[in-house]
Amino acid sequence: MNIGFTYDLRSEYLEMGYSLEETAEFDREETIGFIAGALEGLGHHVVRIGHVKSLTQRLVAGERWDLVFNICEGLYGVAREAQVPAILDAYGIAYTFSDPLVTALCLHKGMTKSIVRETGVLTPRFTLVRTRTDAMVVELEPPLFAKPVAEGTGKGVSPLSKVNSLEELEKICDELLQRFKQPVLVEEYLPGREFTVGIVGTGSDARVIGTLEIVLHPEAEAEVYSYANKEHSEELVRYDLAHPSDPVIAKTEEMALQVWRILGCRDAGRVDARCDAKGRPQFIEVNPLAGLHPSHSDLPMACTAVGMPYHELIRRIVESASRRIGRTSVIA
Repeated sequence: MNIGFTYDLRSEYLEMGYSLEETAEFDREETIGFIAGALEGLGHHVVRIGHVKSLTQRLVAGERWDLVFNICEGLYGVAREAQVPAILDAYGIAYTFSDPLVTALCLHKGMTKSIVRETGVLTPRFTLVRTRTDAMVVELEPPLFAKPVAEGTGKGVSPLSKVNSLEELEKICDELLQRFKQPVLVEEYLPGREFTVGIVGTGSDARVIGTLEIVLHPEAEAEVYSYANKEHSEELVRYDLAHPSDPVIAKTEEMALQVWRILGCRDAGRVDARCDAKGRPQFIEVNPLAGLHPSHSDLPMACTAVGMPYHELIRRIVESASRRIGRTSVIA
């Protein structure tokens, strides 16, 4: 197939003056090279397009592709991950991963939790803080956890995110509101084990690839899978492959697959969970547009842990998307 490749290159945005934190979710040159190389190794012709503005310019110029491999995170707005899928839908061009509705919904953690909770899936009780006044009247009992409602890669998450009093909550909410210009999700703090579940496929074809337990080293920021811990995960975090023979893991994977299908996520991604004080896994969030660096991103690391080569992950993503459009995904 002729595959277009959309992505946000971190170095480009840094050169434009954006900060390290603002560009935290964007990709390194080597990630783009790994993905393009895997696609080419599968027999596809790859056209590197880049960010959303480059995509629109090429579409207006008349370029078209059989499929777009899309990993654009977007820069502005709570629906930023939906921008490229929406444009491609308007032009009738197929693409990998979830549609505009799902990507926009899943980026807003509060809306995602509301839907998941209605289906009976366990998730911590929560509220949204839109103003400092809202923080002063939160009715949840500490300890609580506060983070921006529509960010990824741990942006806005630090040891200060865990609060033990309403006074602490007011302070961190005020700081996050000013810094990120979006509501703050405040939820009950879960003290137990933390997992990320890798999933490949769509609907009834979706399968759990593997589950990693996130274990923080003593020198890491304690108790939270924070922005700093994620940025320096090679030194601060250990990712242990969890086995379904563990009843907690079995429940976590069952819940993750249920959430994936309920929300209509496609092709590949991750579901994050953490256990409460009773050891029960609860839904935290879902990432329908997961990172794809072979050794730094959680989904490929889960694949590696179970013996799945990187090119096989990419093949399965393209194969899943190809089924929806009735194409043969691999040329050679």
